[in-house]
Amino acid sequence: MTSARTLPLPAAVTVSLTVLLAACGSGASPVTDGTTLTVTANAISGGKNSATADWTAKWLIPRFEQAQKAAGRDVRVVFQPNGVDDEEYKTKIALDLRSGTGADVIDLDGIWVGEFAQAGYIEPLSGTAGPAVDRWEGWTRIPRAVRGLGVFEGRTYGLPQGTDGRVLFYNKTLFARAGLPAAWQPRSWQDLLDAGAALKKAGVPTPLQINAGTAMGEATSMQGALPLLAGAGAEIYANGKWTGASQALKDVLDLYRRIYTTGLGDPRLQQEAKGRDKSFQEFADGRIGVLAEGDYFWRSVIEPTAGVAPMKDRDRAVGYALIPAERPGAGVRGQDFVSMSGGAVRVLNPRSENAALAWELLAFMHSAEATKAGLAGEARITSRTDVNDEVLKDDPMLSFVSDRVLPLTAYRPGLAVYPQISTALQQATAAVTTGTPVDEAATAYDRQLQSLVGPSAISR
Repeated sequence: MTSARTLPLPAAVTVSLTVLLAACGSGASPVTDGTTLTVTANAISGGKNSATADWTAKWLIPRFEQAQKAAGRDVRVVFQPNGVDDEEYKTKIALDLRSGTGADVIDLDGIWVGEFAQAGYIEPLSGTAGPAVDRWEGWTRIPRAVRGLGVFEGRTYGLPQGTDGRVLFYNKTLFARAGLPAAWQPRSWQDLLDAGAALKKAGVPTPLQINAGTAMGEATSMQGALPLLAGAGAEIYANGKWTGASQALKDVLDLYRRIYTTGLGDPRLQQEAKGRDKSFQEFADGRIGVLAEGDYFWRSVIEPTAGVAPMKDRDRAVGYALIPAERPGAGVRGQDFVSMSGGAVRVLNPRSENAALAWELLAFMHSAEATKAGLAGEARITSRTDVNDEVLKDDPMLSFVSDRVLPLTAYRPGLAVYPQISTALQQATAAVTTGTPVDEAATAYDRQLQSLVGPSAISR
């Protein structure tokens, strides 16, 4: 199959078409009657990610086809559903792309972008669909940091969908007992430790909970080690190299040591198979003072009516704060505060026979109108600031993440070796929480890193 050229779009004639044209910019090619586009995602009505499948079939496809018809085009969109394990879906998509087949627009987990790009399965959006990509109105609505979800080595391969952010949740009731302010915002790691010491003195069983160890799995990396590493001024992967036993890594491990060997955190909780779930319940029960987590914790865990560990007084008793850098200005990009985010992206198939039209569809999927429709009335964080401003206005916590966290967030590297490196990092945190000296744990991590990527791919 070959890629299509990008030529001018006709004028808008309906509301949906106006949105489509604004999304795409001022250029697209004439389309042969009877053109068919395909979209795929790991979603199926009545099963996995059912809401996404229903939105695609019942809202997206009819609206896009209607807009195309109003523009004088006969375009049909076909949804190819899936409802399988994520790794099975990933393998299927990789095989399709490797063989030169597959859907025109494809849902991918953001963590796969780099791996697929390195394999040559996907190409930068502008390389596939042309200059219309750079003219898209949506870029002004997506914070630069959020765009990073679809970026690999400085080039944009996909459009980010919904995302999230990591913060520090704290129990205001326990803070009052410890003489700490209800409106708390630590500005350094020392501020965090000082709050932990005050909570400990006030009799709080577990002053601080920063996920550590391998039992917590990727939650250790995303909620703990990686944002802390960003706070020390480094990323796990940058400029083609992986962070080894650097001073930034040692500073992170030393913070874990200071928390878990001085009674500010519970090292046993980090070793339990369901330690993360237990930490949720302990926070809800008023036994943990500060917990580093994603906004999922607010939306789904301590949600007052339907949460996993509901807190009826959540809105009054729970505060949230940005994760501070090690000290002001010491974070990545010179930031005072840091976070980590995840999420999915949509990419174009570089072998699409109708690449320009596929871009129109992709841009339409990420328009404000389509993004809002995809929420189906729920308050969730999207990649678009204009949609977030509207749908999150009644939830101050999610607005906080959208307005304050997303502009400064970072993402995991989307490379195949990352999960193994993440595990090695988790092992290093486990070691220091149980008494292994920081230098020894850092050296062991570095050796493991060398065995995975080789000495020349490590930065120290």
